Amino acid sequence: MLRVVASTVPALRPLVRRTALLNPKPLLRSLLPPQPFRALSSSPPITGIADDAVVVEEHLTRCAAASRAPLRVAVLVSGGVDSSVALRLLHAAGHRCTAFYLKIWFQEDFRNFWSECPWDEDLKYAQAVCDKIDVPLEVVHLSDEYWNHVVSHIINEYRCGRTPNPDVLCNTRIKFGAFLEAIENLGFDYIASGHYAHVTHPSSENTEEPSILQLSKDKVKDQTYFLSHLSQSQLRRLLFPLGRVTKDEVRKLAAQMGLPNQGRKDSQGICFLGKVKFSEFVERHIGEMEGVILEAESGDYLGKHRGFWFYTIGQRQGLRLPGGPWYVVEKDVQNNVVFVSRNYYSLDKRRRTFRVGSLNWFKNSGPANNEQLKCKVRHSPEFHDCSVKKEHNEENGDVLVVRLSEDDQGLAAGQFAAFYRENECLGSGIILDSWDEMSFPVCSRALELARLEDKSSLGKPVRIMNLEHIVKSKQEATNVA
Repeated sequence: MLRVVASTVPALRPLVRRTALLNPKPLLRSLLPPQPFRALSSSPPITGIADDAVVVEEHLTRCAAASRAPLRVAVLVSGGVDSSVALRLLHAAGHRCTAFYLKIWFQEDFRNFWSECPWDEDLKYAQAVCDKIDVPLEVVHLSDEYWNHVVSHIINEYRCGRTPNPDVLCNTRIKFGAFLEAIENLGFDYIASGHYAHVTHPSSENTEEPSILQLSKDKVKDQTYFLSHLSQSQLRRLLFPLGRVTKDEVRKLAAQMGLPNQGRKDSQGICFLGKVKFSEFVERHIGEMEGVILEAESGDYLGKHRGFWFYTIGQRQGLRLPGGPWYVVEKDVQNNVVFVSRNYYSLDKRRRTFRVGSLNWFKNSGPANNEQLKCKVRHSPEFHDCSVKKEHNEENGDVLVVRLSEDDQGLAAGQFAAFYRENECLGSGIILDSWDEMSFPVCSRALELARLEDKSSLGKPVRIMNLEHIVKSKQEATNVA
């Protein structure tokens, strides 16, 4: 059963687009009477529930069986394996589930630029899974909200030379923001998704206590980094059935359950781009502006680029310069100049101190001053040991000064830094800058050339050869002779 949700929330009107594929039949509110938020009890999970001849083991339903009383759960599905197994576990645990597919593709005239629909295949898989499990599927259109609150922000950040994280923004502002607001009065107790994370909610006797975001069992697939900027009010409405399940177990469950998408590969791209390359998206919405590439240490003119917004600090791919490997080390946004170096990872160019703003904590005011924590500066199973110090200034408000125990050459302004105490995610903030005294220097000549209005005076690019390659080639020629 496929229907389109019509929202009555003024800020989200209109959510419905009429298309040939969808039947714009509104969700009947009378079927889902409003209920107050229900805290989770500490009762043991429901086990041994058979559905379609599949018996789900207790340790796999522990996250899904939130309490003995059946809950009304809105389950976000993408057509992928993870969200499908999450839906199936909740259904097997006895909860009343409704699946929701969010259409967040913002480019309504995408066929003029891209050859195929980015969400048609996903929706077909989602529908097939829901038919298999026998749960209703609703389609919610959030294209305008996604453009206004995520995509436009991303474009502006790249124009300013920063590197935003669209997945964090999508979770905060769309999946658990605009969508949660759209279904607020439809009587659901929780929203669930296939994220690899675990939420511990307070018991029914301690409803004033905060919910806690914790690392998932699968540390490689863990997605707490992408969820770290949610508010406490958002977190307390969420369920993550895969929080105590590994990816291998998910694949095995999908096969055991006979899900139609059991062999589908995981999505690797940015959530709103689908099969479109990121460079194509940037070119489409920001355009190109030719600039020069200068060596940071010498100021030598090495070549041209398409626009500084195509590059991020630490990037190696796409420079196409001889004599490498070359890395982007700095950007002059005002003059559209990219500085590169072959010595990006040398020990005397340290990057371990940075400031974090736009702080978000799940509990009160966050960590203690000078507390020793762990942090992630990107989505990765790797952590940094760090110390944090609180500051306040007029420009950025409350700021956290973070000092890592070891260097990280990929620190990029605009990215998120998430902080952890043992297994618990405390929250996150946005990296403002990296300001180590020993951060990568750009020589005065390079800075001076970057300010030239007429870059044609630089002449032809300097062609730098890699000496190691030359020596190796001569040795190979000698051996052949």
